[in-house]
Amino acid sequence: MRIIMFDMDGTLVDSGTSITNTINHVRVNLGFEKMEKSFALEKLNDPNISTSKFFYGTDDFTLQQKELFEDYYKENCLKELELYAGIESLLEDLSKDFTLAVATNANSFFAKKMLDHLNIGRYFQTILGYDSVKNPKPHPEMINKILDKHSMRKENAQVIGDSHKDILAAKNAGVDSVLVNWGFSNHDKDAIETIEELKNRIYIKFNS
Repeated sequence: MRIIMFDMDGTLVDSGTSITNTINHVRVNLGFEKMEKSFALEKLNDPNISTSKFFYGTDDFTLQQKELFEDYYKENCLKELELYAGIESLLEDLSKDFTLAVATNANSFFAKKMLDHLNIGRYFQTILGYDSVKNPKPHPEMINKILDKHSMRKENAQVIGDSHKDILAAKNAGVDSVLVNWGFSNHDKDAIETIEELKNRIYIKFNS
């Protein structure tokens, strides 16, 4: 039994426009200026900063911020949403040999809605979001929870993501990982560029 856990935003789906628009909707309502898309997404993936502090100036997300974000995102998360090229065929191939899951710092409800909208939700036996754990990535709780649910050993698992938060979550759980470079960050090293490279990395791990 083997499992592959995918991040969602920036790994499976290009949701950068709707995420940025939602962040800016909250910022404007709080009296801040809008942020440029690539800058906002880069900071969203940075494990070394507090996202609530950086985007909204508070130590933790407030109820007002959460409501502003979720109300807007609920109405707009399917707009300008696209699968990265090659993802659907990759999932089709992998689903024959692996259990597939999603570990995302997005809300579980929105994640399932978005993946179903793009017709790939059917590939995943588990879609786990931040609302299902106490500690989102880079904490390992999400990875460990999926392993436990499927009774998988960490040696038989791999995490795929576009952020160092994903890689740290995997490392903290003792799980192998692959960093991809087609998402929201522009990595200088240790990241793969193509779906073909990703497929090779997966099969090298599990066939070695």
